[in-house]
Amino acid sequence: MDDKPSLQETRRSKPLGAGPDSSGQAGIIGIALGAVLAAAFAQGSWQWFAGYIGLTLFAVIFSFYRLPAWTPGLRSAYLRNLAAFSLVVGLCMAIALAPVLQRTAWLFPMPGTRRRCPEVGRYAGIEAEAALGDLAGRDPAALAQAQQIKIHEAVADCLSSTTTLWLPVYGFGAAVLVGLGAWFLDRGRARTGKGVAAGGRGV
Repeated sequence: MDDKPSLQETRRSKPLGAGPDSSGQAGIIGIALGAVLAAAFAQGSWQWFAGYIGLTLFAVIFSFYRLPAWTPGLRSAYLRNLAAFSLVVGLCMAIALAPVLQRTAWLFPMPGTRRRCPEVGRYAGIEAEAALGDLAGRDPAALAQAQQIKIHEAVADCLSSTTTLWLPVYGFGAAVLVGLGAWFLDRGRARTGKGVAAGGRGV
C-alpha cells in the first residue's frame, strides 16, 4: 500500500486560514515600487498612461498583498509592513494623479508654480520663429502651426516638471492617510476578535 499522502489529504492538511505567501507579498511590493519609481523619473510630460499604470499597481497591491495581524509596539512586524504598504500606495496614488495634477489647476493649487509656464510657452514660440530666419515668411500657416506645437510642448514640459516637484507632497499625504486608516481598522478588528474570544470562553 502506498504510504505517500494523496493530493486531497495534502490539501486538507493545510490550515484553512492560511493567507498568501509572505515571500510573494514582498516580491509584489518590490515590483510595484520599482515600476512606480521608473514612471516617476520618466522624462517628458505626464501622459494619461501614467494614470493607467497607477491604477494597475493599485489592483496588484490590493489583490495580492495582505497586512499581517495587528500587534502593538513601534518595532512590531505589523508596523513595518504597514509603513511599506502605505508608502507604496502613496506612490501609486501620486502616479495615478500626476496627469490630472498637471492639467487641472483646482486640483493642484500650489501658488506661483503654474503661472510661469505660459510665459515659457510664448518664449518657445518666439524661438521657433527666430530659428527659421528668412524662411519664416514663406509659409505663415505652417509657421503658426509649428509655433503652436512648440508652445504646447514647452507648457506641458513646464507643468510636468512642476508637478513632479510636488508629487512627493501628495504621495506622502496619501501614505499617511492610508496608514492611519489601516492601523485604526486593524486595531479595531483585533480588539473585536479578542472580545469575541473572551466571551466564548466565558460561556
